[in-house]
Amino acid sequence: MPKVQVRYIVHDVDKAISFYTQQLNFKLEMHPAPAFAMLSYDDLRLVLSAPNPSAGGGAQMPDGTQQTPGGWNRFAIHVTDINSITDKLKKAGVHFRNDIVNGVGGKQVIIDDPSGNPIELFEPKLNEAHLAKE
Repeated sequence: MPKVQVRYIVHDVDKAISFYTQQLNFKLEMHPAPAFAMLSYDDLRLVLSAPNPSAGGGAQMPDGTQQTPGGWNRFAIHVTDINSITDKLKKAGVHFRNDIVNGVGGKQVIIDDPSGNPIELFEPKLNEAHLAKE
């Protein structure tokens, strides 16, 4: 059962489902309405909501502001070979915000889902930076 839930606002839920399941190996848990879906990846539940003026997670704010995709806050997926995964995603036409960065704790790169929401791919090099102890 997932331990953390993240909601992303997306332009097209079906397109986002295809991206996350086909490119990043997420599992579709439910898709009960065109504007909503739940996916999972290990301990992460990813909730996808389309902007929805009437109700739900994509509803307008009380001041009328419509939720939109994008920004820089993101979740990270632990990977073991960032170079080969990056090559595969580039061949699939995935948008990259940057090249692989060699940081203090490991290597990382940021990709976008079809709506422009960022996902960080992270390959740790320090034992303390691993998401799961190996």
